[in-house]
Amino acid sequence: MPTSVAAVAAPIAYGVEDIYFSVVHVSVSTGAIKGQGEHMKVVVIGATGTIGKAVVDALAKRGHEVLSASRKSAVRVDIEDTVTVSALFDGTKNVDAVVCCAGGAGWGPLGNLTDDDFALSLRYKLMGQVNVIRVAMGKVNAGGSITVTSGVLATQPMPGSAAVSLVNAGLEGFVRAAGLEMTRGVRVNVVSPPWVKETLRSMKMDESKGLAASDVAKAYVAAVEGQSNGKVLEAARFV
Repeated sequence: MPTSVAAVAAPIAYGVEDIYFSVVHVSVSTGAIKGQGEHMKVVVIGATGTIGKAVVDALAKRGHEVLSASRKSAVRVDIEDTVTVSALFDGTKNVDAVVCCAGGAGWGPLGNLTDDDFALSLRYKLMGQVNVIRVAMGKVNAGGSITVTSGVLATQPMPGSAAVSLVNAGLEGFVRAAGLEMTRGVRVNVVSPPWVKETLRSMKMDESKGLAASDVAKAYVAAVEGQSNGKVLEAARFV
């Protein structure tokens, strides 16, 4: 305890319309890792997104208490603005886990991507989530966890995905290294979702090649309730 395709920069998140986090709270005094079967309080940032909704539902069905927040809700956070991330944790006590479900990055032919496209990608999906980890690692309770999101394009790129593949792969490398420096029993992992059925459907693409958001959510539940640290969790393996 966001998504259109264009030849210029556009938020890409494999089935999520915005940036989403889940912050999970349980009472931990010993530093022991909380896991399956234990009641948790979950604050979900951006719970209206495709993956975000599924993560909320999955955690709620397991008996966790869920509280929602987003860039557009009364409880506001924007991962591009570290001040709001810090404010979230300052105002939400006894947090045990953070799950970031998405980010945005530029999409389009490499020759068409501008400096601004790459700057957006690095600032939003990569550094936005890196800064969530940097802030949360000192705020979550002992034995808690932080989970962020990369995506299949880190290892299976396609034409037009250069910026997205860059930030996804960079985030995975960062998490592997960050896991070596966590203290107090805090864990950090990254979930790599494949293309999501609901997103493919909205883009009028073949949804048979995707994974349902409800299935993707299983990887996030495993990250929150499990004991992995410094790992890339491929969502397809949890179905």
